[in-house]
Amino acid sequence: MRFSEFGLTTLKEVPAEAEIVSHKLMLRAGLIRRLASGLFTWMPLGLRVLRKVEAVVREEMDRAGALELLMPAVQPAELWQKTGRWDQYGPLLLRMHDRHQREFCFGPTHEEVITDVASRELRSYKQLPVNYYQIQTKFRDEIRPRFGVMRSREFIMKDAYSFDIDHDGLEASYQKMHAAYTAIFERLGLGFRVVWADSGEIGGSKSQEFHVIADSGEDAIAYCDGSDFASNIETAPTFPAAGERPDPTRDFEKIATPGVRTIADLCQRLDIEPAQTVKTLIVEGDDGPVALVIRGDHELNAVKSQKLPGVASPLVMADDRTIREATGRAAGSLGPVGLELPVYIDHAVGHLADFSCGANEEGFHYTGVNFGRDLPEPETVDIRNVIAGDPAPDGKGVLSIARGIEVGHIFQLGTKYSEAMGATVQDQDGKDRVMEMGCYGIGITRIVGAAIEQNHDDNGIIWPAPLAPFDVVLVPINMHRSDTVREAAEALYTELTAAGLEVLFDDRDVRPGVKFADAELIGIPHRLVVSERGLAAGELEYRHRRDEESRDLKREEALNVLKESTIS
Repeated sequence: MRFSEFGLTTLKEVPAEAEIVSHKLMLRAGLIRRLASGLFTWMPLGLRVLRKVEAVVREEMDRAGALELLMPAVQPAELWQKTGRWDQYGPLLLRMHDRHQREFCFGPTHEEVITDVASRELRSYKQLPVNYYQIQTKFRDEIRPRFGVMRSREFIMKDAYSFDIDHDGLEASYQKMHAAYTAIFERLGLGFRVVWADSGEIGGSKSQEFHVIADSGEDAIAYCDGSDFASNIETAPTFPAAGERPDPTRDFEKIATPGVRTIADLCQRLDIEPAQTVKTLIVEGDDGPVALVIRGDHELNAVKSQKLPGVASPLVMADDRTIREATGRAAGSLGPVGLELPVYIDHAVGHLADFSCGANEEGFHYTGVNFGRDLPEPETVDIRNVIAGDPAPDGKGVLSIARGIEVGHIFQLGTKYSEAMGATVQDQDGKDRVMEMGCYGIGITRIVGAAIEQNHDDNGIIWPAPLAPFDVVLVPINMHRSDTVREAAEALYTELTAAGLEVLFDDRDVRPGVKFADAELIGIPHRLVVSERGLAAGELEYRHRRDEESRDLKREEALNVLKESTIS
């Protein structure tokens, strides 16, 4: 492809709306252009990368025996009403009416549609197992689209759905998809981890996420280097501390703390560490507010907390009015001593001695608080996020925390959708059996952004070779003023293309510095420079995008480097 015919426009300045590296570089390099909030046009360069992702995904899904189909993006409301998700899915669902005032939605996911397909097409256990997949445009009406393609409203997703006669079959299909996903992300050249996760809105019993490791990741991942344990922080468990709780050493005392309403304020006033304090958070419950007590330096885990008996799901923090009506006190002064609400106490709090907390009176706190003396001995629960240094659940070390970008998610749905929609087959005994389902998603567009977050420098993108829009950028110096350079560059372009390489031939009449800057911004793995000086010496200037320096190679040597590096 000749640069002059490619219609690529790069930008020097960072667009104002871009917040993270991938968003900035995708706009600057001309991969995407914004249409509206959360909506992007994929330009020719970006589309080439997108198609590379799709090709790898298709090859591995086909290799795993999945069958590609294409379902409608617009879905009738009655399908969603059968599963109860029409009301449950909330404002993320883009709803619409046709001319007959029938309700539809633009699909954010396709569990209902594929289950309808299966209920019509599958009749006998002899047709199982089967796995259908598609690569399709989805729409989720995010309240705050951000980070470019990482959290957009319209996106491209690969979603697959397996159907089996029993749970053993589902487990086999699930493991096959786990292996296929691992192969996909390895082939794409991405550093990733597979982590246990919450099933969320999709539902089901077993769930794992595939995360590209990057500092900008929205998700925190807990992992242990001493084992293969890895989990989204939402589902990583904590446990009661080992050993006996320390004995009390201080008297129970109420002290005046005017103006103190946060843990930071309290620590500054008393000259103590947050780990010596507890905070009492009030959430909505099924029959009124519920108190959740965690250590002052810990964060509440919403996913764990909303599964507690009596706690509303999804978790909702009680507002100031509700808290005052239930306790007669403001939120910043609450503590577990004498609090007349249902109370859940975290494992870590149950191991504290001589801690400080709100006194349930405006402007006062308790110090020297101890269980068994000032509070009843607690039955503790797990309601906090893990932190670095917590013991790994398998007992093989301690946890570390990394940031990750979720690019894939696999679920064991069981019979959640098939039962609701009557998707059955006849088993060997001629009896109707509700099929067991699995669900497997990959964010095609998100992979592009995640790859950039993991592979870039100050000058631009550094594509892993399988994702690169071109294999090599050919940069002739002053070819419009030198017949020698022009003829050599044209011959190289023809030879490289004939060898099966995807070449971007920068034939523009611009300064060499502009060409080099654009080549680094776009991130093509290999750069070959043709100049009069080099040709006179029988050499070409070669540089890999990850190298700091260029090197002069004999013509045949340079061509062999390119051909060998792209064959694999």
